[in-house]
Amino acid sequence: MTFKALTERDETTLPGTVIPSVLEALMQRPAVHPPLPTAVVWPCSQFALSGAIDAAEAGVIQPILIGSSRELRAVAGDRAPLLSRYQIVEASNDHEAAGIGAEMCRKGEAAALMKGSLHTDVLMHAVLAKDAGLRTTRRVSHVFVMDAPLYNRTLFITDAAINIYPTLDDKVDIVQNAIDLARALGVPEPRVAILSAAETVCSKITSTLDAAALCKMAERGQITGGILDGPLALDTAVSPQAVEVKRIRSEVAGNADILIVPDLESGNMLAKQLEYLGGAALAGIVLGAKVPIILTSRADPPRSRVVSCAIAALLAREQSGRL
Repeated sequence: MTFKALTERDETTLPGTVIPSVLEALMQRPAVHPPLPTAVVWPCSQFALSGAIDAAEAGVIQPILIGSSRELRAVAGDRAPLLSRYQIVEASNDHEAAGIGAEMCRKGEAAALMKGSLHTDVLMHAVLAKDAGLRTTRRVSHVFVMDAPLYNRTLFITDAAINIYPTLDDKVDIVQNAIDLARALGVPEPRVAILSAAETVCSKITSTLDAAALCKMAERGQITGGILDGPLALDTAVSPQAVEVKRIRSEVAGNADILIVPDLESGNMLAKQLEYLGGAALAGIVLGAKVPIILTSRADPPRSRVVSCAIAALLAREQSGRL
């Protein structure tokens, strides 16, 4: 599956130009594969349960609902009759549900994990437990896939949900995870902007030092598949006008596909500002584990969860094809 035609770069395209959406394309693509068996952990809120049911009705996933059946019926409302179509695995609380979901993925009973109405750290604690069997050599990281109305291509923002204060070594995996995802969604050679508060290296700003090191590591083949540049401020990462004014020469500046943020706080605020103040549509996925993990905010609408499921299904099929 490829979305190259939807992510093809046009250097003459100005911010604000209406272009096809990768996220829309995922939802409009005809279902040609069986639904992905997905362990949905503690979907005990209206948004979480509706997202899982909507993804099932779209033919994207086959949900396995892990939670309190009583609470599921209570939040389902007029969709309660639909619950009979899906397997429900009883769990008394969110911690127990997270453990059950991780175990089902380890055993191959589910091919993806989906966050419901529980805290991210509860879910990820179960995933990263030594006996869960879901770790790989790659560090796990979260990527927001985002269509912002005033930007001329889909944005990938990372990491805004898992790694709080990532080290340089952590950022190597964070960058590689994002590049791999962008390529899977049809961006053949994603442009990676490593964000900071300035475009020059400053010994007092750690993120500028990390940016310089990451770019050199890419030159040496330690990071592959993308074009890196940094440090870049946000304006010079996405605005050709800012690049021109500041006289920056770069293959990435003004046309970034991937934004690497310095830490979770800055990334989380950036993504939510774009969503709630900028009208961006987004999906969320965790990479680096043995199965894709569908992870959105507990407040995100069902549609964000559905699109995130579609991305997970694509990744799971690609991964199974490599095994």
